[in-house]
Amino acid sequence: MPEDADFLSTPLQFLKGVGPRRAADLRRVGLETVEDLVYRFPFRYEDRSRLAPIGSLQPTDQRVSVAGEVVQCAAQPGWRSRASRTEALVKDDSGYVRVVWFNQPYLRDVFARGKHVVLYGKVEVYRGHLQMTSPAYEFVEADEVVTAGSGRIVPVYEKAGDLSAKVQRKLVREALDRLPDTLEDPLPVDLRARLDLPPRRQALLDTHFPPDDTPLDALNLYRTPGQRRLIFEEFLLFQIGILLRRREAAAVPKAFVPVVNDAIRESARRVLPFHLTAGQKQALAEIVGDMQQPTPMNRLLQGDVGAGKTIVALLAAVVAMENGLQVAFMAPTEILAEQHDFNLRRLLEGSRFRVELLTGAIGAATRRVQRAAIASGDAHLVVGTHALVQEGVTFHRLGFVVIDEQHRFGVLQRATLREKGLNPDVLVMTATPIPRTLALTVHGDLDVSVIRDLPPGRRPIRTMVRPEAARAEVYEIIRAQIEEGRQAYVVYPLVEESAKVDLRAATEMADHLATDVFPEFRVALLHGRMKQNAKDRVMKAFAAGDLHILVATTVVEEGIDVPNAAVMVIEHAERFGLSQLHQLRGRVGRGRHQSSCILLHQAPLSEEGAYRLKAMAETADGFVIAERDMELRGPGDLAGTRQSGLPALRVGDLVRDRALMEDARREARAWLAQAPEDDLLVAFVRRTWAPRFGLAEVG
Repeated sequence: MPEDADFLSTPLQFLKGVGPRRAADLRRVGLETVEDLVYRFPFRYEDRSRLAPIGSLQPTDQRVSVAGEVVQCAAQPGWRSRASRTEALVKDDSGYVRVVWFNQPYLRDVFARGKHVVLYGKVEVYRGHLQMTSPAYEFVEADEVVTAGSGRIVPVYEKAGDLSAKVQRKLVREALDRLPDTLEDPLPVDLRARLDLPPRRQALLDTHFPPDDTPLDALNLYRTPGQRRLIFEEFLLFQIGILLRRREAAAVPKAFVPVVNDAIRESARRVLPFHLTAGQKQALAEIVGDMQQPTPMNRLLQGDVGAGKTIVALLAAVVAMENGLQVAFMAPTEILAEQHDFNLRRLLEGSRFRVELLTGAIGAATRRVQRAAIASGDAHLVVGTHALVQEGVTFHRLGFVVIDEQHRFGVLQRATLREKGLNPDVLVMTATPIPRTLALTVHGDLDVSVIRDLPPGRRPIRTMVRPEAARAEVYEIIRAQIEEGRQAYVVYPLVEESAKVDLRAATEMADHLATDVFPEFRVALLHGRMKQNAKDRVMKAFAAGDLHILVATTVVEEGIDVPNAAVMVIEHAERFGLSQLHQLRGRVGRGRHQSSCILLHQAPLSEEGAYRLKAMAETADGFVIAERDMELRGPGDLAGTRQSGLPALRVGDLVRDRALMEDARREARAWLAQAPEDDLLVAFVRRTWAPRFGLAEVG
């Protein structure tokens, strides 16, 4: 192993016990250097000198660890909608426990008779027998239970390819033993002393192999001094990087700074169809205030479905256009772009401003005319999809950019659109409420405006949770609403593992509803595997009132505004995440009629599924829903794709450690306010931030 190189950047193949073949296995799971390995922390700790005897187990909400020998294991295939079931019997000297997994038939071969295993999970009673359902597991040697790891406390790592947990522990131990005493520490000594944080090297050692007297609860809550230091370090480095990026962006002035006078205010008032809510007025004031600054605006406008974000964006756009600037309004799908185009044209009717719609579906001849109008400045407001960022689209004087539902765009698309302008003001809109802690990371370089109130006249959606046995009642609710002139959605889940089965179920349901349940009504099916023009035809027919019931998969989440739709039935509601349930619910309640969302669920209903459905019934506040969803699913699932801007956190958890994130942001601001030009911490961040957090291309 090279001794003169930075040890943490050493390729893993040079670590004792690895070699080229194992290094290739590690590389496949993202572990290439010693730093990758030692910054892959345990997700749980076990005291294997105090495992619970199987004979002493009792049903409990607390997870417990047991160790035993596999007696037998068998798999039962699923039938129709029922999941397959794999069942093992595990024993120790004190008794037996049944262990069950669903939809994992391969475990039948994994849990071979005679193997020794440590199980970690909840214990329950099922049909009179003790049972552990879907516990975590690790196979061990017969004599390894007490002696595993370096002491009684054993770090448990997520699976890394074909490497066993025991081999992972051995490799981490080898790497930590080789850590140089002079390991670079990005946190200055005085900062560590003030916050009572241990040095980096000690924190790494204590986090992987804690002393035997470390409280197990503190370890599993990630609240030991070493763990807290590593979490704080990660958050601090990330926040300094975000603030540096904001400072550098602000250093480049706009080519043109809009002004606001009485004539411009009157122009904006003329397009306003109603009085703004208090939340809309506040958001508009913040946006227009930013527009009058010499540096470009970067602002996120959050508001629940129906909060009136679009009219706020349009009023800001009028300010830009009255100042001679062009506006680009970018939507993630053609159907949403068409909806925005329709609404914006209607609102600007009678004004001098010309609106153009630019999507991939527009013919070549029309597109040439549009591009010429955009290049000459004759087109003032351009609505479009990703077609706006294609080569050949040149703006004359682009000064204001609105990006709707930005998480659906690639970061390079956003950056490219910005580069087409005069360092324009950028307003990002989202109807997906974002918890504050997540906003500090995903949108840490954006100022945030929030519209919490709804326009007057909007009636709250009535949400009902119903079991499968109440299906007839649900159908009667649909029938009554349609007979009153309303329309209904019936939504089916579509999950990747069983997409064909789910799609067949949605198709069969559409046929069943049309033929057997509602033969007097017009029923159509919408799903993501249909061609775009077919999807558009169905959605437009539904919007026009030509269809009574739309059976759909979650593709309807991106549907157009249909104020006449007053019923949303979500089948298998227990299979949806909270945020998605809330977005689907927002498809109704857009008109003056009382709307209902019915969550139809199947048995058995898991504890988490019951929690989600209860939360939906209790609140319609998207921000409350978002907080609960993040607590359940974690920030990664909530934010979606990597290009949404979520950093690759190694140790910090945005739910568990939200207070530390706030502390880190405060410390980052204070440090940068007094840091000299040659500050070592700032230099460390500049050198490592982009590759460390995987956000080099965020625009």
